[in-house]
Amino acid sequence: MKCPYCGNSDTRVIDSRPAEEGNSIRRRRSCDACGKRFTTYEKIETIPLIIIKKDDNREQYDRGKIERGILRACYKRPVSAARIQKTVEAVETQVFSLEEKEIASSTIGEIVMDALKDLDEVAYVRFASVYREFKDVNTFMDELKKILDGQEQ
Repeated sequence: MKCPYCGNSDTRVIDSRPAEEGNSIRRRRSCDACGKRFTTYEKIETIPLIIIKKDDNREQYDRGKIERGILRACYKRPVSAARIQKTVEAVETQVFSLEEKEIASSTIGEIVMDALKDLDEVAYVRFASVYREFKDVNTFMDELKKILDGQEQ
């Protein structure tokens, strides 16, 4: 592994431990030339997942899009960064557990909405309003009623 500070290719692994609930390995490394330390992550390389968009275009799966969507929905909400990361990881695990080579973006959207329902109801409604493209206040109210009816049970 090349040192990000000096470019030297002689680095040593000091410590290794599981990361992201065992889905990757975190390695602390030390450069033999400059002595600085840095961290690398090792993940299993998977077959590229293709996402089928609403307009039938296809693009490669991008974890960052899920993360940005959840972060945007949770903006100024009392949700910790750790809980957001766990939610992103849970969504990603569920997506890959479908074991499909191509998945509709609508399927991923529904998975994200289900995860947000448990994380924060306001974040859920924010995400749903964009994802489901609410056309007017009535469709927005219908979604709110579903949440409120679920709480009364």
